[in-house]
Amino acid sequence: MKRRSLIQGAAAAVLGAPGLSGLAQQAVTLKFHTFMAPQSNVWLSMHKPWMEKVEKDSGGRIKFEAYPAMQLGGTPVQLYDQARDGVVDIVWTLPGNTAGRFPRIEVFELPFMMNNAEATSKAYWEYFQTQCPDEFKETQVLALHVHGPGMFHSASKQIKTSADLKGMKVRGPTRQVTKLLGSLGATPVGMPLPQIPDALSKGTIEACVIPWEVVPAVKVHELTKFHSEFDGNGPALYTTTFVMAMNKAKYDSLAPDLKKVIDANSGMATSGWLGKTQQGNDVPGRKPAVDRGNTLYTFPASERDNFIKLSSHVDEEWVADMDKRGFKGKVLFDAAKALIAKHGK
Repeated sequence: MKRRSLIQGAAAAVLGAPGLSGLAQQAVTLKFHTFMAPQSNVWLSMHKPWMEKVEKDSGGRIKFEAYPAMQLGGTPVQLYDQARDGVVDIVWTLPGNTAGRFPRIEVFELPFMMNNAEATSKAYWEYFQTQCPDEFKETQVLALHVHGPGMFHSASKQIKTSADLKGMKVRGPTRQVTKLLGSLGATPVGMPLPQIPDALSKGTIEACVIPWEVVPAVKVHELTKFHSEFDGNGPALYTTTFVMAMNKAKYDSLAPDLKKVIDANSGMATSGWLGKTQQGNDVPGRKPAVDRGNTLYTFPASERDNFIKLSSHVDEEWVADMDKRGFKGKVLFDAAKALIAKHGK
């Protein structure tokens, strides 16, 4: 009995010692997992700086084990569920990898919806907060953003009009983008980004749509010869939505002050920064194609108008699909448009 009292007393003394009390000194290591390659602009200029800032803001009490290129296993399609299930702590991925699972945020991937990634990313965050706060209810959402203007990269021929796309096998990243490609006459092929090099090499696809910033990471400037883009004076062909999500239980287990660090590096400002940074990488991403002597083509305004006309039914189909699912499609569509305009001012 006396021995037990001594042990309890010693334990109480240690727990009561200054600087050693409970969660106030909690330290945690978080596993961050994504499909992006370690040499990609996204990894080097977005993911790594974000993790470094969180570590600094936490005074080193939050640390990261960082795993690019699916190093912890699985496929890009499985990333969101890895965060949900606690296989990893934080993921960065495309909601559209799982077609139709997160339908309400697809509005930002509709044809010619965006022309500025920072404004559209802020709109995406506010839309999530106000229109569909339960869309990612299985995880703690840290940031939501989009990339800069998506465009065509072709191995076989220059794409100058929609007629050039007829029957061409073109890779698209998500459900709405493949619908866009189909509306333009192409034969759409849906696949995650890491599969593009092999598909181009084997002729499984003849072309792909991706933004400039990711071209060097997947060597598309080496595997294609022709690039076709719209100028920045109007809406972009398409964009893709991204989510950075954290396991709920892991977030909930953090000490209050560490939650505040995560919260301070989440939300609208972080979403806008991610979108702005990703689009900013389009300029250096374009350079390797220019240096290689590839052929670059800018569509005239008249062809943009033609593309918009041909793809307009994709918007209508999405609105109808939302209505069938019990959501107010036109309300969601108009809200997204209004928020993009609001944050673009």
